[in-house]
Amino acid sequence: MTVFTVIQAGLLVGGGIFVVMLLNAWRKNRKQEAQTKIFPIGLIGGFANFCDTLGVGSFAIKTAGYKQFKLVDDKLLPGTLNSQAVVATVAQSLIFLTAVDVDEVTMVSLVLAACLGATVGARLVSGWDRQLIRLAMSAALLVVATLMLAGQLELFPLGGLSLGLSGWKLGIAIAGNFLFGALMTVGIGLYAPCMTMVYLLGMHPLAAFPIMMCSCAFLTFFSAGSFIRMNRINSRAALVVAITGPIGVVIAAYLVKSLNLQLLAWLVIGVVLYTSFSMYRSWAGERAKLSSAQSLS
Repeated sequence: MTVFTVIQAGLLVGGGIFVVMLLNAWRKNRKQEAQTKIFPIGLIGGFANFCDTLGVGSFAIKTAGYKQFKLVDDKLLPGTLNSQAVVATVAQSLIFLTAVDVDEVTMVSLVLAACLGATVGARLVSGWDRQLIRLAMSAALLVVATLMLAGQLELFPLGGLSLGLSGWKLGIAIAGNFLFGALMTVGIGLYAPCMTMVYLLGMHPLAAFPIMMCSCAFLTFFSAGSFIRMNRINSRAALVVAITGPIGVVIAAYLVKSLNLQLLAWLVIGVVLYTSFSMYRSWAGERAKLSSAQSLS
């Protein structure tokens, strides 16, 4: 039995337990959730998870869509988003685990680091200023995207074909994924930073996909489970995206796996630039809200 077989078994068991919990929540709440509009939620969720599989992330897309059309109560949004991510990220992980032969030590080390970051490291970053984190991450990702672009234009060597890390590079990657897992607790997604780090450390761009997807899949088992136990989700909305999300994942996975190395590297650059812009937009939007509140007081 290989390490990857154990990971796959863990994903299936965790996903199965979550589905049972979600169905029980839906049975409990289906009367009060009867007015939830599943058709637009399913479309938005499927599209968001298509983008998620490309590395763009799904939370921002879903949040924008749900708020624009007033589909999910704001107080239930965090739990609903986490719950909608579980089945889709399990599907992503299972697909890319079989598609990319990532080094076992690298894979397990980075997934464990992210999980530890989300539990232990959460205490550290929970007191950090979210606005400062957003601005710093936006600037850092913009610089990284510029470096990647220079590498693609052959201004200097960048990237690589390695499917594993060792020595100081592995140490940096473990520390980085620990931090990225912790930052998820303050709303900073793991996908783009993890993808960036793996690429800069000389790994094949495709190697980032199983690492970041398995990291998030195992994380969401715990986060979504907690929200379900607290009854802080819209279970009807979560259930429909548990169906449409994996459909978007399968379509996008075929696209990603069919890209050659050059196109994949350009995809990574696009994802990093998009995430940089999104973080800056979130920072600017929150700053505008604070300024407006201060002027009214």
